[in-house]
Amino acid sequence: MTRERSPALWLHPQPSVSRKMPVCHKILLLLWLLHFSSVYSDITDGNAEHLKREHSLIKPYQGVGSSPSSQWDFWGSTLVTSQYVRLTPDERSKQGSIWNTVPCYLKDWEMHVQFKIHGSGKKNLHGDGFAMWYTKERLHPGTVFGSSAKFHGLAIFIDTYPNDEAPDRSFPYISAMVNNGSLPYEHGKDGRSTELGGCSVEVRNKEHDTYLAIRYSKGRLTIMVDVDDQNDWKECVDIGGVRLPTGYYFGASAATGDLSDNHDIISMKMYQLMVEHTLEEDSQDWTKIEPSVSLLKSPKDNIDDPTGNFRSSPLTGWKVFLLLLCALLGIVVCAVVGAVVFQKRQERNKRFY
Repeated sequence: MTRERSPALWLHPQPSVSRKMPVCHKILLLLWLLHFSSVYSDITDGNAEHLKREHSLIKPYQGVGSSPSSQWDFWGSTLVTSQYVRLTPDERSKQGSIWNTVPCYLKDWEMHVQFKIHGSGKKNLHGDGFAMWYTKERLHPGTVFGSSAKFHGLAIFIDTYPNDEAPDRSFPYISAMVNNGSLPYEHGKDGRSTELGGCSVEVRNKEHDTYLAIRYSKGRLTIMVDVDDQNDWKECVDIGGVRLPTGYYFGASAATGDLSDNHDIISMKMYQLMVEHTLEEDSQDWTKIEPSVSLLKSPKDNIDDPTGNFRSSPLTGWKVFLLLLCALLGIVVCAVVGAVVFQKRQERNKRFY
């Protein structure tokens, strides 16, 4: 039986703290807790009351089909079983997709995807990967993981084969792209020119469950992965200034070429995030928003570092933690120096009595 995700377990119970614990240790423990809260407090705990079933794909996959009441429709090589939705089999030149038929009007949401990529191909002899979509268009076959290269909305690519063969990036690679329909995803270059951010993650032929979390809230896009069977989310992408409209559709698609893999979706669970907005934000028509990202420079001008992450990415939780630590250490040093100076003055004053 597939375990139920509970991202609240990121905050593992801390050991009891002795009353004789040194002050510096208590400070470090406090900073550690602040670090975890800053990174993970924004992710939903998977509470069922926030689960939006009309946008969720859950076993035994009821509501999938071509009937007028169906909430999910599929195309191509997609095979729906009682245990998984297989977008493509481990065969060459296959394409498949599954799409929600209900447009999403949530302003703040989070999608948890349980997936499995597996096949008989050895290292670099498998492909091509799959994509998660939140787009205006649905069921538009194309050359980008089974869907159209030009789209309106958000796409998350789980790319398992290096077409560009650049030495500074390892695959599989997860990346994000926001498009207003004017830019094509360049599959031959692995989407580098339009990529907002990404990370290298080993996701193939895992014996345990693998997960992806996509969160959009108040203009911030966050992508987390849990692929090591540690019940521990790791940040992959965190970008502000993202504008996405409501009324778009969620979907997943995959493709194989000369190389192949099984691309399985186990579940897609959509959660509504309870976030307050200003009166101005609530009064605007969110369906008319143009998909865009406010960047200081174009994504193609970013420079990759050896790990495959953009140097221009915003502050991560670890960076915030280190900044807080440095600031606190500075305060402690100033306090110690002040105490020493005060004590010296007291001793000097006593000599005059």
